[in-house]
Amino acid sequence: MNRTKNSFRRIPNKFTPYVFAFLMAGIMAFLMSMVIVAANSGLQAGYLFRVLHAYALAMPIAFICVLIVRPIVMYLVQQLVDPA
Repeated sequence: MNRTKNSFRRIPNKFTPYVFAFLMAGIMAFLMSMVIVAANSGLQAGYLFRVLHAYALAMPIAFICVLIVRPIVMYLVQQLVDPA
């Protein structure tokens, strides 16, 4: 192992699907929370607090959904995309 001073420990490869699901869920839940809160209550005072409150609910649900849907999407992509 050739690590420099500033390097950090990386997550083992076997956890790739979970890291992908966590990051995808986190980003999408935050973006959707921002849009839905803005659409429902506008961009007035307290917007960020309302977004964070919605995100706290949406993130765990999105993570579970991505874990469930990811294998289906991977299969569909494999069927639709030419491997050559």
